[in-house]
Amino acid sequence: MSISGLFILDLKGNVVISRNYRGDVDMSCIEKFMPLLVEKEDEGTASPVLVHQGISYTYIKYMNVYLVTVSKKNTNVILVLSALYKIVEVFCEYFKTLEEEAVRDNFVIIYELFDEMLDFGYPQTTESKILQEFITQQSNRLESVRPPMAVTNAVSWRSEGIKYRKNEVFLDVIESVNMLANAQGTVLRSEIVGSIRFRVVLSGMPELRLGLNDKVFFQQSGASSRRGNGGKGVELEDIKFHQCVRLSRFDSERTISFIPPDGEFELMSYRLTTQVKPLIWVEAAVERHAHSRVEYMVKAKSQFKRQSVANHVEVIIPVPSDVSAPKFKTGAGTAKYVPELNAIVWSIRSFPGGREYIMRSSFMLPSIGSEEVEGRPPINVKFEIPYYTTSGLQVRYLKIIEKSGYQALPWVRYVTQNGDYQLRMT
Repeated sequence: MSISGLFILDLKGNVVISRNYRGDVDMSCIEKFMPLLVEKEDEGTASPVLVHQGISYTYIKYMNVYLVTVSKKNTNVILVLSALYKIVEVFCEYFKTLEEEAVRDNFVIIYELFDEMLDFGYPQTTESKILQEFITQQSNRLESVRPPMAVTNAVSWRSEGIKYRKNEVFLDVIESVNMLANAQGTVLRSEIVGSIRFRVVLSGMPELRLGLNDKVFFQQSGASSRRGNGGKGVELEDIKFHQCVRLSRFDSERTISFIPPDGEFELMSYRLTTQVKPLIWVEAAVERHAHSRVEYMVKAKSQFKRQSVANHVEVIIPVPSDVSAPKFKTGAGTAKYVPELNAIVWSIRSFPGGREYIMRSSFMLPSIGSEEVEGRPPINVKFEIPYYTTSGLQVRYLKIIEKSGYQALPWVRYVTQNGDYQLRMT
């Protein structure tokens, strides 16, 4: 997976900063990258990898810069892209954002990071918390800086000697629902994108073991037949783990075993392509009056369990761009017209399950024909439902093992929120 050279370019293709790792590729080859990318985009055949005269260009675009690697070897593209996204993540930890100006202002630190994160073109230390222990944004005196032990350990993402007075682990299971439904209520596309995030406040070098109601585990152990309905498993797809997870143990035992980094990190992400019933269903009836006034009657209904409550609900209903004189009447929450969105934003702070609310609004409308030309965008819904997972994923256990034998408190929280959640209007 070796990278011969790494470049950061501006939007015009000019080199802002570069690093030659192997010396087997002429660094002037980067001049071919931007014309090649423009040509492929014009043809509609652009991809994350471009090949020209035996050189592979693998790139990502972030904000107003391109990160580009070049290589003559048959590299593993997925690993190269993972390394590029990890570089972006580390730079954002250091500079808050990764933009051309931030790169120009931090040349020295970026060269140091390039040298520590990749060695002869191979990824090495990529954990920002460890890098920040010996590559700082303060001026260094002329003295040798000793890298932390974690850099040379097998566990490169956690330093030794960490101590806390109170040992705790906070685990969040966060699921985002992506959905597109038509006006008749038929779900055209739906998926759940989830992540399991940790905040670790533990002393020493603990090992954590996490068990989920994973369908494959239940099939292997026969747990589903013994538990009856309570043992229903969830079939996770596209699982991506943090580097701390022991993959061999997960493949053989379906147990997620790991020595965690200190502080906050994402342990894993997953996806489920499944038919999801709309958690909040919205209907909008539009009535026009004599080419001068338009009325909206919007009905929002929560279709999840009564004991759950959706917080910070926002229903965004598109309206024509030339409306004026808005008037609103709501059964719950508040509604306002937002001209920059060309939409009504109906905000409901707390929306219990099994409830239905109605909002009515009216606008003056100078021209009735504009909307037919503009088309009608879908309704967008934003929400957050605590203590609830759409997929049914559950944490069966979280064990904390440390040689000193201290007691630690695990805290688990579930949250379901909107992703790309759209409902078409009639």
